[in-house]
Amino acid sequence: MMMSMINREQAWELLCEFTKTEGLRKHALAVETCVAAYARKHGEDEPKWAITALLHDFDWEIHPTLEEHPQKGEPILAERGIDEEVRRAILSHANHLGVKRETPLEKTLYACDELAGFITAISYVKPHRSVFEVDTASVKKKMKDKAFARSVNRQDIIDGAQELGVPLDEHIEFCVKAMQARAEELGLKGTMEAGA
Repeated sequence: MMMSMINREQAWELLCEFTKTEGLRKHALAVETCVAAYARKHGEDEPKWAITALLHDFDWEIHPTLEEHPQKGEPILAERGIDEEVRRAILSHANHLGVKRETPLEKTLYACDELAGFITAISYVKPHRSVFEVDTASVKKKMKDKAFARSVNRQDIIDGAQELGVPLDEHIEFCVKAMQARAEELGLKGTMEAGA
């Protein structure tokens, strides 16, 4: 049975219903930004990809452990009419569940999740707190700094690019540019004007 897909606005409302933290909402938007940019680049279903990315961590606040996230959130999504392809992609972004990533959507979500968070973290430590100050070199340099953004799994970033079949530098550059294009909405414009 084919369920009608919810739209982005409904997905955002669902996210906000379960996610009260501004930082987590911004993370969802950052991942959505990167995933949707890849959907556009490859002519995929952008609304579906965007919704998947928006909802990938929707249950993190109510299920903040690997024993619960995202597997306990999945039935909530099913109840809300989120189709199986989207739910499977969300399950597949969690390595500990062992759901093999097979589709381009699944691989892209995984590849963008940690990287979007990392780019955000780097933006915050730049002099103007701006994503416009972030480039591939600065991301790679921070990846070597184990004390920086400890919760970001560097290996996931490397593996994600590899699974996507995109060179790491290219993947980083693509995501940085995508996030720069939505800097204001992501809260990453900082005190610096674009191109300044």
